[in-house]
Amino acid sequence: MTVSQEYVEDLFNYLQIGENEKFFEKVADNVNWTVMGTHPLAGVYKNKQEFVYKTFIRLNKLLKGEIILKVNNIIVQEDYAVVEMISLSTALNGMPFNNTYCWIVKFEKEIIIEVRAYVDSALVQKVIDENEKPIQE
Repeated sequence: MTVSQEYVEDLFNYLQIGENEKFFEKVADNVNWTVMGTHPLAGVYKNKQEFVYKTFIRLNKLLKGEIILKVNNIIVQEDYAVVEMISLSTALNGMPFNNTYCWIVKFEKEIIIEVRAYVDSALVQKVIDENEKPIQE
């Protein structure tokens, strides 16, 4: 079964309007989510809870408002979608966090089961370095 262009557009629209929980309802609990790069958010996450906690929640703590992802382009082929997005956010220190994203998403029966996410590693590193307080021991 293939996923439709309209379905993917509707699903990713939730990230544009700040309804992330509705987006993540369509992500498998055991999703395999790889964030590419060499920054602190990069890595392989083996479930939805770990991914959301270690990326979205961590990053949101460093921004003046929650991260909103605006979709620029979606290409759908069979069970895959390639989604290009941007975020226009501001870090706690006032630095613009205008990041770019490309997610390669695999669906199974309209549920996301795998993602490879590409981001601007240098920008992620900079916003973490300048806005995240070190853990006190």
